[in-house]
Amino acid sequence: MMNFVLVPGAWLGGWAWDEVAAALRADGHGVYPVTLSGVAERRGPDAGQQQHIDDIVAVIEDNDLQDVVLAGHSYSGIPVGQAAGRIGDRLRRVVYVDSNIPTDGKSFVDGWSDEGRAWVQEQLTASGGFWPPLTAEDYADQDLSDETIALIVSRSTPHPGRAITEPAVVTRPITELPTTYIKCLLDGATASSDVANHLESPTWDLVELPTGHWPMFSQPTALAKILSGC
Repeated sequence: MMNFVLVPGAWLGGWAWDEVAAALRADGHGVYPVTLSGVAERRGPDAGQQQHIDDIVAVIEDNDLQDVVLAGHSYSGIPVGQAAGRIGDRLRRVVYVDSNIPTDGKSFVDGWSDEGRAWVQEQLTASGGFWPPLTAEDYADQDLSDETIALIVSRSTPHPGRAITEPAVVTRPITELPTTYIKCLLDGATASSDVANHLESPTWDLVELPTGHWPMFSQPTALAKILSGC
């Protein structure tokens, strides 16, 4: 049996993985959802990206986990990819769930347009350094029920701004690590160019899932099946 360390994307706590975690535990796996510093029940002072990496590594080391499948959704692909390089032979596989991937020296927002970066900076300035959560309208057409959207919106909390603006520090090339990239097709039919380039590595596999950007809510059983196949 494997140990799954599940890291949610921006604005969300470990609770976002509840249905996926239940399915994996039913199959006998160990499951460790992570709430990153500054978010959800750990909401508090601003936290940076390196703190998020430390959060992930601490869960693995404090629980002395082996045979780890380390999964990151959306923003959290960036700290997950860096954490994977720090845990050595504890790692079984990295899984990026429709996520960003880390590029040494670049932040989460560095690939955005000038207008997009300016929009984020305006939001961070207006909210005291935090990135405000999405609204219900932002979850439209993503295979989510109205009830699920209401749940996500009600439980989301502002995301630490430093985490999305600090550059990644990649200590081990992520192409060297056994990796699955899950592309959620309602959020775009193809992976980004940087992900496509990494998929040329023989250690990387692509899995497509016909759902929206939040598959832990829209297709938890299918997502758990993909994870357990790692």
